[in-house]
Amino acid sequence: MSDESLRDETLPLLSGRVALVTGGSGLLGAGIAWRFAQAGAAVVVHFHRGDKGARELVQRITDRGGDALAVPADLTDEADCHHLVEEAHAWRGRLDSLVNNAGVQPVQDLAGMTAAEWREVNEANVHSAFCCTQAAAGWMRDQEGGGSVTHIASIEGSHPAAGHAHYSASKAALIMFARSAALEYGPLGIRVNSVSPGLIDRPGLADAWPEGVARWTAAAPLTRLGRPEDVGSACVFLASDAASWITGTDLVVDGGVGARPTW
Repeated sequence: MSDESLRDETLPLLSGRVALVTGGSGLLGAGIAWRFAQAGAAVVVHFHRGDKGARELVQRITDRGGDALAVPADLTDEADCHHLVEEAHAWRGRLDSLVNNAGVQPVQDLAGMTAAEWREVNEANVHSAFCCTQAAAGWMRDQEGGGSVTHIASIEGSHPAAGHAHYSASKAALIMFARSAALEYGPLGIRVNSVSPGLIDRPGLADAWPEGVARWTAAAPLTRLGRPEDVGSACVFLASDAASWITGTDLVVDGGVGARPTW
């Protein structure tokens, strides 16, 4: 075990709880899963093709005394979604938190977009969240303490960008799906929310898109891009007892860029 401490005392304590993060092998998903581990939760890291990234993250968590498991699934397949959730529940006998992070973000102008491209994005971003949420609620409703579901949406769910008609529409759908699910699952003790990140930094982004990064940092009151851990912290909060009376809301994590006047 490493001498480096895993637990971050600035986060709410989630000891004894189990969290499932879909798309956990990617940069954002890994950041979310890592923050849940730092909060003391046992973490199921879902992956589709990112086997190496998921297993490296699990190793990183367990080396520091945490508890983590990597599980593969194709979330465009309804049966695979249910199997993933079932495995996550069976691992430690409960499932307290689901973060629907898996998704895609291609760029395609609307005039040239095919129906197949439209469906592909919505299946990856919305269909997967629907199936996993429905499956998770089936377990959460029967356990003490209920559970929490968080969809990773985007500020593009309310502020579209050119070339992202399919992506923006899918994120808007996730925000409304969270509110609808909160309405129906609330009486069962299940809270459902969404988190809408702004621009999240990644290796090479400043070199690949310098003008975009410069515009963002100039527009954001906090003068920086987001980090995966910023989104993870928001998800941990929503999954914690500190958010026990919060459901059906969209938590915007964008460094304040949404407060910038557009006129």
